[in-house]
Amino acid sequence: MKRALIIGGGFAGCAAAHQLSLIGGWNIDLVERAPFLGGGVKTHWRGGHPFTFGPRHFLTPSDELFDYLNAIVPMRKLDHEFITYVEKDRNYYSFPIHEDDLPRMPERDDIHREIAEAQEIRGWNNAKNFEEYWRASIGDTLYRKMVDGYSRKMWQVDSNTELDDFGWSPKGVAIKSGSREGWDTAISAYPLAADGYDRYFQVATAEVNVKTGTEIERFDIPNKRVQIAGDWHSYDLIVSTIAPDTLMNNAFGELPFVGRDFITIVLPVEFAFPDKTYFVYYAGAEPYTRIVEYKKFTQHKAPSTLLGIEIPSFSNRLYPLPIKKHIARAYQYFDAMPEGVVSMGRAGSYKYIDIDDLILQAMTFAKELDAGGLSHPVPVYGADQSAPSLLTKTMVDEGVVPDGRSD
Repeated sequence: MKRALIIGGGFAGCAAAHQLSLIGGWNIDLVERAPFLGGGVKTHWRGGHPFTFGPRHFLTPSDELFDYLNAIVPMRKLDHEFITYVEKDRNYYSFPIHEDDLPRMPERDDIHREIAEAQEIRGWNNAKNFEEYWRASIGDTLYRKMVDGYSRKMWQVDSNTELDDFGWSPKGVAIKSGSREGWDTAISAYPLAADGYDRYFQVATAEVNVKTGTEIERFDIPNKRVQIAGDWHSYDLIVSTIAPDTLMNNAFGELPFVGRDFITIVLPVEFAFPDKTYFVYYAGAEPYTRIVEYKKFTQHKAPSTLLGIEIPSFSNRLYPLPIKKHIARAYQYFDAMPEGVVSMGRAGSYKYIDIDDLILQAMTFAKELDAGGLSHPVPVYGADQSAPSLLTKTMVDEGVVPDGRSD
């Protein structure tokens, strides 16, 4: 029987393991350096409250992907809203930006005029970077108030003009009307079980030789070998979900990522946020980007509540930078990967994608493998370097937002 190695036991690695198990014919090893599977989606506990590393709701436009996950981990569909705090106004506004909030803004006359001008010119089609895209969509005043500071903080850049690959950004381009629900154009859900997605990781790897708490010491990718505890292990297939520069020993230089420092706080109140508010974003000079109230997702019952605070940093590698020169370098790595080596997942694809994309990647990978071919990296729905996530693509296709990619 042929041997396969999956590097990384986060959601992407577990999804790949499940799909590879389903097609059969492989002896599969999965190596994860953490002492558990699931990566940032693994459920932990503080003060009796379950939580994950950041909010991990399942967001997808695809009934097929929802049904797949729901069959393994029963889900509860969510009805939730996001709000953004603007220190200058000492006020909270909905995000995506809602038309009913505009009259409450001190600069409302300028904002209405700029939005009308932007809609008439429709300059977003020619935008060359993230800042141009948003300023051409909603005007300078609203961009500075709601988007500029948050984005620079999230990506740790001095200017949003540095971000020249922005197809991942579907929110807020058109001013929202009607419902304030954060995602009324897609399914948003969270597992019913107290331990969240943990059952998925068990089911997905049931037929796999799982090695947690295990470090790969050296990579010999041209020969499809890895060294563990001083011994070399050879494989017919390697599926990597780690960053391609790590996999390929930095042959073309390091790929930049932004990470997160994560703080949890237990408060002596049953709920801290308004009824439908799960997230609060911060658009100003605060060091944190957002705060999450986990009970809204988990439905945990307790007289206290748990908040998670996210602070952008470089302490870990979680978000690939949406900058074309770095994406081009990632594709140097993909092009150099030998036959029988594939790269997938957010880090492995060097693409800002979510859980539904990871599952779709795993399904695509298994179909390609079964048909006798493989792609580098495994595509979500095509090999375009600037292809956004499945949700963004769906929203663009349905005309909910304009295409955020430049030519």
